[in-house]
Amino acid sequence: MHSQNLINVITDALPSLNKSETKVARVILSDPDAATQSSIATLAKKAQVSEPSVNRFCKRFNAAGFPDFKLKLAKSLASGIRFVNRNVDPDDDVTSYTPKIIDSTINTLAMVRDKISHARVNLVVDKLIQAKRIYFFGLGASGSVARDAENKFFRFNLPVSSHDDVLMQRMLASTGGTGDVFFVISHTGRTKEVVEVAEIARGNGSTVIGLTAADSPLADMCTVTLDVDVPENTDEYMPMASRIVHLVILDVLATGVTLRRGPDFLPHLEKIKNSLKPTRYRAES
Repeated sequence: MHSQNLINVITDALPSLNKSETKVARVILSDPDAATQSSIATLAKKAQVSEPSVNRFCKRFNAAGFPDFKLKLAKSLASGIRFVNRNVDPDDDVTSYTPKIIDSTINTLAMVRDKISHARVNLVVDKLIQAKRIYFFGLGASGSVARDAENKFFRFNLPVSSHDDVLMQRMLASTGGTGDVFFVISHTGRTKEVVEVAEIARGNGSTVIGLTAADSPLADMCTVTLDVDVPENTDEYMPMASRIVHLVILDVLATGVTLRRGPDFLPHLEKIKNSLKPTRYRAES
């Protein structure tokens, strides 16, 4: 697993930092590039704290001191990804909101990449391979993710369907049994109807897989979960990064199933590999 990006680590730690540490963190997060070029005196002055406070901040994040911290920070920026998540402001124009939305999605994907449990991914692949039938459930934006999952997994010669109607979900969950896998997708994991459907399916002996937030009501009802905590308030704003993250995780699972199925599915693996290659366009003469 990749080591966690330092900027993501600092951002996640903000609520637990003391007053001086918070000042240092905000100066660094506001301009990480400048922080890699600063002296400890310059950074301390900008943050309005003492130099020992900066050193203590660095040690909190497993750096030997300020020079070591700057090296770790520079490595975090080396990928070329801007990891600071910037919200769209009402007065943003196209040149502002376009990179903000893209950077936010890249940041979220990198965070999930660093935190996702490979063991849990492997366990979910096990459950999918053993299934005699797979149902993908989702509501709202998660419904479109469920339909995309159906499109991917029907290629594996398994009975697969997707459903975004609560009544149909309840009916199918009520008739499920051993060997059936209900894959339930929900960003928040708090939607009452989705939780109830998972409970019905689990009560009938079906395997319930949740792609949802950790420690959510839905997660508590599932046989196994892929915990995905995306910092996106979909109660007030339209789902963006969370939807993309769920689609990518389903790509990961589809690839895992393909690899585990072996030689019979190598042509499908070639299609996946080809889809990941950059497209090259020939210039017209």
